[in-house]
Amino acid sequence: MTAGPSAWDEDYRKRGNLWGGAPASLPEIPAGATVLEIGCGNGKTLVALARRSSHVTAVEISREALLLARRHPATAAAAFVLADARDLPFRDCVFDLVFLVHVAGHLPARDRITLASEVCRVLADGGTLIFRAFSIEDMRAGKGVEVEPKTFRRGSGITTHYFTETEALELFSPLTPVLLRTDRWQMRVRGKYLPRAEVEGVFLKG
Repeated sequence: MTAGPSAWDEDYRKRGNLWGGAPASLPEIPAGATVLEIGCGNGKTLVALARRSSHVTAVEISREALLLARRHPATAAAAFVLADARDLPFRDCVFDLVFLVHVAGHLPARDRITLASEVCRVLADGGTLIFRAFSIEDMRAGKGVEVEPKTFRRGSGITTHYFTETEALELFSPLTPVLLRTDRWQMRVRGKYLPRAEVEGVFLKG
């Protein structure tokens, strides 16, 4: 998102479905709950959400990504919105669950604060935020050009910020943390096992 929709559109045009595999485990979704996924990409998490709820809205800044996400039969009932996460086109307090999965890290520091404010605004009282972002412990942290502390731009022009748990806690300080942890696992790349890590947070409003 930092590079604007053109960088993401170009990436999706060239490589199609950028994100594959099974999504991370999802929480139970109460019947009738309104669900928002910010930055749905080509629909990796959205497909799973749409299978659990008939009240899902997906926001994405890339038109190319939205076109890919809409092609999956499971997302037929979802509402798709082409918009910037820093200026969500929704009323206050309308979503019971907000999913923010690997989106905040693609924004510079100032815009991450704006995004967090928008998330808190559209989240209903008693609602829950599910947050995931790559950790500073991840194997890709430090690769590329450092444009801000712990934020690196790689060849595609898209930047990624690598979080600490403390940063996530501070970013969503208006909300109450229910869970905050770093998930760690190993990925085999060319015969070597390399560390992957992401910060996961569950935050409650009110």
